Amino acid sequence: MSGLSHALGRQEAGDEVTVIDRQSQVGGVLQSNKIDGYLVDYGANTLSLRSKKIADYLKKYNILEHAIDANLECAKRFIVKQNKIVSLPQGFISFFTSSFLSIRGKLRLGMEPFLPRLKNNPEDESMGAFVKRRLGQEALDYAANPFIGGIYASRPESLILKHAFPNLQQLEEKYGSVLKGMVKGGMNQEDKLPKTRLISFENGMHELPHRLAKHLQCELLLSCNILEVKRESNGLWTILVESKEKGRVEKKFDEVICTLPSHCLPKIKWHNLDENHLIHVLAEATHPPLALTFLGYKKEQISHPLDGFGFLVPEVEKRKILGTLFSSTLFSNRAPKQKALLTSFVGGERNPELCGLPDDDLISLADSENRELLGIQGKPEFTHLVRWPKSIPLPDHLTTKRLEAATLLKQKNIGLSFSGSHISGAPLPNCLSVT
Repeated sequence: MSGLSHALGRQEAGDEVTVIDRQSQVGGVLQSNKIDGYLVDYGANTLSLRSKKIADYLKKYNILEHAIDANLECAKRFIVKQNKIVSLPQGFISFFTSSFLSIRGKLRLGMEPFLPRLKNNPEDESMGAFVKRRLGQEALDYAANPFIGGIYASRPESLILKHAFPNLQQLEEKYGSVLKGMVKGGMNQEDKLPKTRLISFENGMHELPHRLAKHLQCELLLSCNILEVKRESNGLWTILVESKEKGRVEKKFDEVICTLPSHCLPKIKWHNLDENHLIHVLAEATHPPLALTFLGYKKEQISHPLDGFGFLVPEVEKRKILGTLFSSTLFSNRAPKQKALLTSFVGGERNPELCGLPDDDLISLADSENRELLGIQGKPEFTHLVRWPKSIPLPDHLTTKRLEAATLLKQKNIGLSFSGSHISGAPLPNCLSVT
């Protein structure tokens, strides 16, 4: 996605652009597949549209008109607490009636506006330390922890606040309180849409990069491996690519923008680079393994009404899945009529070893956990699995060094720059806003 955004931006500026991609289709991890009437997404399942900038970007390329909005029921979210599915509060009144926090936990959270701000926020304060300091241990365990597990397949303690959620740090600095800041509209109010939209597309999220790619008026080289990148004495750059059809071919450019995943960088031979060792610093981004299971059932098999987005699992609950999306509630065309599709996440930073289980064991694990929590009778009629040995790059303690390395490489090697989710951040809007 970052590569496509950069290419479109440079094309608009009048540059002649070539896009090189290792896969047979554009979009990276944004892949969708229709199997036996079930539509599954292998990467992001939705795009949360909050920003006017992103909305305008999608309108400019005639993409927003093809978007479909998630079912209104999906405003409802759940977590697991004491082996039960518990609804998260959706408003002021439901905050007091919801059982997601104890009375003590709610009182502690309510004290947040009265706590003093830190005059100098620690440079490396973790998301976990920040939430515990501002909102308390229970909010960390039953709000931040499952949320981070669902977004990054990670733990709050592993993420550095200024890289993962800079707005939270800014709220404390500006208002002295996270809750006060949220009541006053938060940060970047001028860029916020009046109402957040949760969107996807009729044929899944892969439509987004495919529709963007249709606006490219340049050479698009698919199924091509990049073997070498060389800086020539005349300032040009030579890239050696290999494809099944044409074998090895050299291409010359004035400039190279590298948006490859960080773990792919060491596989390339880099020639004549100043500060060449920094490539290995870029490559050190943490990517926990992740497995996605897709389970299809007849609706009458499931006792739970599936009346929401899905549920997330706090680590203190000691379960083996990170959470489950109610995919066919999100968008009705994700499953055949009278059927339900559940998408569950296994592994991540909590349980990386689970990603090494055989396919049948992973499917059985997800089925067992969902069966107990959602009251499912009988076996799924549809099962599918996808593994990401290197999934989401974490904004952890390595991020500052990575950003510094990318900056120095760009300064020392005119015409070379690095971008992508390990630089800009993994959330989809971050990858779309790089034009």
